[in-house]
Amino acid sequence: MSQVHISVLRDEVIELLRDVDPPVIVDGTVGLGGHAEGLLEARGDLRLIGIDRDESALALAGQRLARFGERVRLIHGNFREAPALLGGLKADLPGGILLDLGVSSLQLDCSDRGFSLRDDGPLDMRMDPTAGLPASEWIRRVSEDDLVRALRDYGEERYARRIARAILAAREEAAIGTTARLKEIVHHAVPGKYFGEPIDPATRTFQAIRIAVNDEMGALDAGLQALFEMLAPRGVLAVISFHSLEDRRVKTFFRRLAADCICPPDLPDCLCDKRVEAAILTKKPIVPSAEEVRANPRARSAKLRAARKLEAG
Repeated sequence: MSQVHISVLRDEVIELLRDVDPPVIVDGTVGLGGHAEGLLEARGDLRLIGIDRDESALALAGQRLARFGERVRLIHGNFREAPALLGGLKADLPGGILLDLGVSSLQLDCSDRGFSLRDDGPLDMRMDPTAGLPASEWIRRVSEDDLVRALRDYGEERYARRIARAILAAREEAAIGTTARLKEIVHHAVPGKYFGEPIDPATRTFQAIRIAVNDEMGALDAGLQALFEMLAPRGVLAVISFHSLEDRRVKTFFRRLAADCICPPDLPDCLCDKRVEAAILTKKPIVPSAEEVRANPRARSAKLRAARKLEAG
């Protein structure tokens, strides 16, 4: 596994969150602690609570952040459950919340985790290896229609039905237990012209199955609302996404918070009594500079959006 970890949009995150009040930040996807470290270095009175589904990442983050002592608290869990996870801490409402979505470099670079197409390994894909079904078992159980839906909705895969039928046919012969086997099945299922594209033909399938196995979209939808509700007035919620599915959800959520009416447009009068709950701080998403992308190619699709919670009134 590579030990090099480069946090995406690190300086931009620090700029958005360094002056939050109260000086408490919840990093809902603390990962290896890169953003957390930058924020703690930037402000000496800041306290940070880091949450992550991956215990291996938490252990490494703990080592990285140990020098900050009691200013840091790390918790194993899913950010969608943050209110329950933080309920016993008796901490101030956070002035800032950060989510860095998607799969981490730690997970991608470890073949035993089953996220990467590059090296063969067990077909797991769980962000939390202690919970839920591994991808191999999910594939064994999934129906054709549900698999097609996942490939279309989560992978935006144009050959979803063809790939789904190939996977189901293959599982009738033998369990699909490795990343190499799944990759091979997809390669045989898609037309030859697919191999002329910049990414591997199996990339969208791997992405879709990973999102389904981890219920990433469900966690995002539930988590955004739960985290915003626990944010202090004037607090900032910042989210880094890496593909259009995530970014659209974040954009839609922020727009709804900033709207003063959510009635159907054909209604002559507003009946919803909706109030403006947040101000959007990023009219357009912040994206990495060309220099950052050259230094860290994984940053190329990142988008950072942020919103400030308004005072109730």
